[in-house]
Amino acid sequence: MEIKYAIALAFMFILLAPGSAQNSYIPLELGGDNYYTMYGSPDISASISGTDEFERGDTVTLLLDLTNYGRIIGFKQDQTPQNAKEYALASAELQEENKKPTALGITATLLSGSPQIDVKSGSQVVESLRSGDKTQSPLKFTIKIGEHAPAGEYPLYLNMTYDYQDNVRVYASKLVSEGGTSTFSNYRVSYVYQKANQTVPIAIRVKRQADFVIQNTTASLVAGGKKQEIHATYKNIGEDPVRDAVARLSIFKPFSSTDDQAFIGSLDPGDESTVLFRMDVDSDATPKDYGISSEIKYTDVKGETVISESMKIPVRVKPAARSLLLPAALVLILLIVLGGYIYSKRQKKP
Repeated sequence: MEIKYAIALAFMFILLAPGSAQNSYIPLELGGDNYYTMYGSPDISASISGTDEFERGDTVTLLLDLTNYGRIIGFKQDQTPQNAKEYALASAELQEENKKPTALGITATLLSGSPQIDVKSGSQVVESLRSGDKTQSPLKFTIKIGEHAPAGEYPLYLNMTYDYQDNVRVYASKLVSEGGTSTFSNYRVSYVYQKANQTVPIAIRVKRQADFVIQNTTASLVAGGKKQEIHATYKNIGEDPVRDAVARLSIFKPFSSTDDQAFIGSLDPGDESTVLFRMDVDSDATPKDYGISSEIKYTDVKGETVISESMKIPVRVKPAARSLLLPAALVLILLIVLGGYIYSKRQKKP
């Protein structure tokens, strides 16, 4: 399962990786003059804001900052200005060309690289991010960590799609000079944009701690029974040992007990312990399957008191055994009455 999951993700990221085909979605021939061609593009990184370490079983909000490290890495001159108007147009185009590393309309989608991590949030959108800038507030993604996810590092992938300016053309019918200032007549700018994909790896960590499961249970409960026994075996499947561990039940109708706690003591990783609970069942209890919640209160390696996640103990309540005393008494009475009747009939015969 893990291998198939990883292969599927790897194939998807190959399709989405930076450097995949990018398509201009505005025609290149827009009219106007093109004095420069700039080289470069946005380059967005993502980092976790705040903690990157969480506990198994938690649903948490992951905060991600985006930073644009894109820059202009070179240029070439495509057309040499020949007059004052063209020099002014070339200068205006250069100012616009410098916006090339700005990412526009960023759509960020967080993907999990492990079945132990479930991303609950949809895509987040950032309107624009200029070169050298960081998002003003972090992106927020809700993730659910598996109930029994082993401690360690888990991969996440932030897939981003965005637009950026690829080329600029400028046009003016003439340059007008008045009062020592120059302005364009019929000035316009045409832009060509590209679409891009970029996938950034991120990692979170699941803390080391104790973790418990119920390995097996035995119980034979009967409606109306008193001090009936429930045996449950708890196993520490986590990474840390515990001490002073006590298993506790959460009792509800039709159950009651004065013996709903059981001392376990120390439990190392991989060790298990079987405990005994005694339970009373109401006489009017409905015969069926029930799940009784249990938890373990323990002291961890830091000396702190911790209560585990709730674990269900499955039990079946059987109907009370029917007494044969009353039916037998009724039969005896009927026999006596019948015998008396037959005797009296015989006494009346001549």
